[in-house]
Amino acid sequence: MADRNRDWLVPAATSRAVLAGLALSVMLATIDRGRAQAAQPALGVQSAAEQPPEPQQPMELPPAPVERENPGLINEIGKLFEKSKLALPPLKSPSETFNDLSNLARPSTMVTGRAACAVAANGAPDCKIGADRLCQSNGYKEGKGIDISTTEKCSPLVYLPGHKRGPNDCKAENFVTRAVCQ
Repeated sequence: MADRNRDWLVPAATSRAVLAGLALSVMLATIDRGRAQAAQPALGVQSAAEQPPEPQQPMELPPAPVERENPGLINEIGKLFEKSKLALPPLKSPSETFNDLSNLARPSTMVTGRAACAVAANGAPDCKIGADRLCQSNGYKEGKGIDISTTEKCSPLVYLPGHKRGPNDCKAENFVTRAVCQ
């Protein structure tokens, strides 16, 4: 039973200490405020001895307040929009858009045939040259391939019985079979 009474005394003693500290801090703040008001000089002319010395160095301005970042949902959405501006390609001017549309609207004709695609330096087919050849063979200046055919050209040895196929026995050839010409 004595232990129960002691448990109730500890919180009461703690709350009394907190209240005493709070009262002391209020009193000290009141005393400091009174001293500051009493130390103000009276209005009028002061003698040279009473005047405070002039500062030798210019007073420093307080630093500009740092803008705190608000970690809310709206702020995050704003960041997303700012980042998306950098990721999107720049918009074309009206004259560039008009030029692109006029290039598309130029009279064009689709031709069919077969023209070999050149092999680029990296080994991939370059069918722009093949499309141009196909269009030039039909009297046009240039073209754009729209249909490509791939075949495999092999050495006759591949067809012999018992021959094991090696990596250089066959190669792929690409041909433009349809192109839009201008």
